[in-house]
Parts: sequence; structure tokens; C-alpha cells
Amino acid sequence: MNTLDKRANELDQADPLRTMRNQFHIPNGLIYLDGNSLGLMPLTAAAKVAEVTGNEWANGLIRSWTDAGWFHLPTTVGDRIAPIIGGNPGEVTVADSTSVNLFKCLAAALHLNPDRQVILAEGDNFPTDSYMAQGLAGLVPDVTVRYFESHENPADCIGDDVAVVLLSHVDYRSSRIRDMTATSKAVQEKGALILWDLSHTSGAVACELNNANADMAVGCSYKYLNGGPGAPAFTWVNQRHAASIRQPLSGWLGHAAPFDFSREFAPADNARRMVCGTPPVISMAALDEALKLWENVDLAALWNKSSEMTAFFIEAVEQLCQGHNLTLASPRNNSERGSHVSFELDGHGFEVMQAMVARGVIGDFRSPSTLRFGFAPLYLSFQEVLQAAQHLAEILETREWDNEIYRVRGAVT
Repeated sequence: MNTLDKRANELDQADPLRTMRNQFHIPNGLIYLDGNSLGLMPLTAAAKVAEVTGNEWANGLIRSWTDAGWFHLPTTVGDRIAPIIGGNPGEVTVADSTSVNLFKCLAAALHLNPDRQVILAEGDNFPTDSYMAQGLAGLVPDVTVRYFESHENPADCIGDDVAVVLLSHVDYRSSRIRDMTATSKAVQEKGALILWDLSHTSGAVACELNNANADMAVGCSYKYLNGGPGAPAFTWVNQRHAASIRQPLSGWLGHAAPFDFSREFAPADNARRMVCGTPPVISMAALDEALKLWENVDLAALWNKSSEMTAFFIEAVEQLCQGHNLTLASPRNNSERGSHVSFELDGHGFEVMQAMVARGVIGDFRSPSTLRFGFAPLYLSFQEVLQAAQHLAEILETREWDNEIYRVRGAVT
């Protein structure tokens, strides 16, 4: 047994979360390093969906809005997410997609800061963040989007016309973590609000929204939270804004009394005002079931495992893949790195990832040259991490990737 094998075994034996993987459906022979895009299915999720469709819908019908708690799902599911992101009960709602929630929160921030008309955004952020900001600016007179680059401090780019700063806590490509507390403070001292995108944070990276005194946050639930494909996203609003925040999609389920059927909209007096329309009950129920697993998770142990796992992968890849022009694109410092690791490989990165997938090691590729590997600490083992690095080394050494079948690109990379 070599040194890396020995360390992987020791780390697995010492892992306080090692039995959690038994709660997930893990296909035989698969090493899944794409939980940062779509998490594994919890074993109880299918039965829950069957209960909702086969009983609550089939037999309960409209009575299930009350009897099965469908009506309250946006807030009951939100309360399950709250402790994972450093929120309190009543501060998180689950509804719509991350993109829609970004739109709602950006518009709300402009309303809260009416004397300013600029949205300041990261130039290299995940594109949907920029697209939603652009879409909103195209609809609202005098509102514009301004960008800062990755080498710039966002607070240094805030003028007296910036209403809100839109940031990702963990960068989708590099995995770099921003200091949420320091950044929030610096932005607010310049008179702007801050909106955090937690899509690559929630469920894998420590996050304390209230302790950081952030203003708003959004995030998705189908990555590390394992809510299922297309699961609804969440919105968090700091309690100090709860009574005054207004979002533009004032649908009836965000009303204070939706079944009064009044003509004028009166927003709910809590986070529910961020809800728009009828919740997608089936997907919401699957997410609710997935989040029940978190009741027994030691979050401090989870954050620590994430850090150890990514560090071990970097070490293994750099030791086993020497001489193959892989360049680490993620921070080397554990405290600055999220739960995925990226390597740059010019020329044939896509083909290498496809060869990995063919071997049953699932990661993803981000154009033009990024190999990205996600580490979900709830269900991955250190042995799997090492095996992934060994597969990568073999593919590079033998040029297994150099095959026409690995150059065919599908709709999703």
C-alpha cells in the first residue's frame, strides 16, 4: 500500500460522516464528482415522490393543500435550509429558480436604495447572474449594470450611484471563496446593499449570513443539498429588511391574506412576501425529504471534510499527473477554496473529461479549458477521491483521451 492509499484509508476511518453515504443511491462502479452541479438522490426521495403523487394528489386532491401542508412548503422547506446557511427560522423561502430569485432580489435592492441606479456585478461570475441583471436593467429606466474584474476589490468600485453589489460567495469556476463578513461590511459602508449567490456554497461550505450582516442571498438546492434536477431555489432576506422589502413579482401567494382575494396587493409581513406563485409541490416535496438528512449532520465536521477532501485531491493529482501540463486553477489555501477543484488543461480538456466519464468518473468541463471536480462531503469517500486522481493519471499517461468518440459534444458539458 503506497502513501496515498494509506492516507485515504486513514481519512475514511476517521471520517465522522462516513455512514451518511448509506442514505444515498450510488450507482455501482460510479465515482461521482459532480455534486456541485447535481447531487445524488437520497434513498427516501423516490418513496416521498410516490407518496405525494400516489396518495396526497391521487386521493387527497385539493384537500392536500391543507392536510398535507402543501400551502406552507415555501416556508417549511426554507426553515430546513436556514441553519445550513446561517439564517434563522422565518428568513428563508423556497420558490422559483435561482435566476428568477436573482431578478426579484436585484429589483428589491433597487427599491430599497432608490437614489441609486447601478447594479455592480462580477464580470466573470456565472453568466445567469449577469444576464438577470442585464434583463432587469433593460426594463427599468436609468438602471445600468457595471462590472468589476476578478483582480479588483468590489468595494473600491462602488460610487455613490451603486445600489447593490451582486457577488458569488464561491466562484463557480475557480472555487475561490470570498470573505463574506469583510466584503459585506465594506460594501455597506459605501452605501450599497449586497446580494450573495450561494449556489456553490450551501451544503458544502461554511456560511453565516446573519453573522456576516449580509442583506440578501439566493441559492439553488439541487447541488450539494441534493434536492433533485430543477429543484426550486431559495431566497434569504435579512430581518432588518423584512418589513420594507418589495419584489416585482407580487403574486398572490406573497400576499398577506391570499384567500381574501382583495384587489390591491398587500405583501406578507415576513419572508413569504418573496414568494410569487403556486409552489411546485412534487419537486418541493422531494427537496423537503432530502433536507431531512441534514437534521443529523454535524456542520462543522462537514465543512472540515470538504476542505480535507479537496486538499487531498489536489495533492494526489499533482503527485500522480506530473508532466501533463495540468495547472491548478483553484486556491491552494484551504480557507480560500470551496468544495470543488479546477485544473486548467489547454487543448484537450474536454476530451480528457469525456474519457473520465467513460470510466465511470463523473466530473464536468467548463469552456474553454477547465476540468472541474466537485466533492460532496455527505457521500464521497477519500478512497473515491484517490481513485479519481488515479484514473486521470492513466488517461493522461496513455493518451486514452485522444479518440474521436471523446470529441463529440452534447448539449451539456
